[in-house]
Amino acid sequence: MNLRFTKMHGLGNDFMVIDGINQPLPETGLPLPAAEIRRLGNRHFGVGFDQMLIVQPAQGPEADFRYRILNADGSEVSQCGNGARCFARFVRDAGLTDKQEIVVETAAGQMTLTVTGDEQVTVDMGAPRWAPADIPMTAKAEADSYIVVSGHQAWEVGAVGLGNPHCTLLVENVDQAPVETVGPLLESHEQFPERVNVGFMQVVSRSEIRLRVYERGAGETLACGSGACAAVVIGQRRGLLDSQVTVHLPGGPLQISYDGEGGIRMTGPASRVYDGSINVTPAE
Repeated sequence: MNLRFTKMHGLGNDFMVIDGINQPLPETGLPLPAAEIRRLGNRHFGVGFDQMLIVQPAQGPEADFRYRILNADGSEVSQCGNGARCFARFVRDAGLTDKQEIVVETAAGQMTLTVTGDEQVTVDMGAPRWAPADIPMTAKAEADSYIVVSGHQAWEVGAVGLGNPHCTLLVENVDQAPVETVGPLLESHEQFPERVNVGFMQVVSRSEIRLRVYERGAGETLACGSGACAAVVIGQRRGLLDSQVTVHLPGGPLQISYDGEGGIRMTGPASRVYDGSINVTPAE
């Protein structure tokens, strides 16, 4: 099977975007076997990506499209902020819509994507979910922070659900943060039954932070939109941040806005890299 795709990125968080409307894909299950997704995600032997994004027809009348996200390890997740911005630009570039406000279905619910005149995209990420069962994580009660223990090590983290689970640690300097060692330990910690995205946040001022994120199923990425939103609302809950925050990620800045009501709004760029096609083994 020959599969057409577009390579895109949001601040270096990169994606293989597949049009499932103009080319046939299975309507149920993964469009490709997990082993094939891992092959395509390999940066030496495949296309190379953090996530694969699937554009599909909406299942209900209130949305324009359905949006699915597959990690480079073949697992499926419910939310990806940088991917959502790329999704919005892709469907416009591909002529699938000319709308500037696009409603998409995700496994976490409906999401609204707004494309501005300068091709920046604002994503309404929905309201943060603080109850442990909604993150999900195991904890006796909801709290501003939690102590997570592994062996002889312990970390204080904030945790929030944004359609996918996030925990964030405060660090003095993100350049020296133990992302490569602590990231995978927390990602697969038993307190997070669906694994977790791990953020390392340095507060620069009340309106500015630096952030690195170790994403479940992908490892450290150059940018994580939902991770940026999670870090901001966790910092706000601790009284460290204002309602408008610039988040500096390794791939570049995102603007995050949240005043405690409604959804978190994230604004940033989405870039097209190239179009291609590749032979794949479809799911049975």
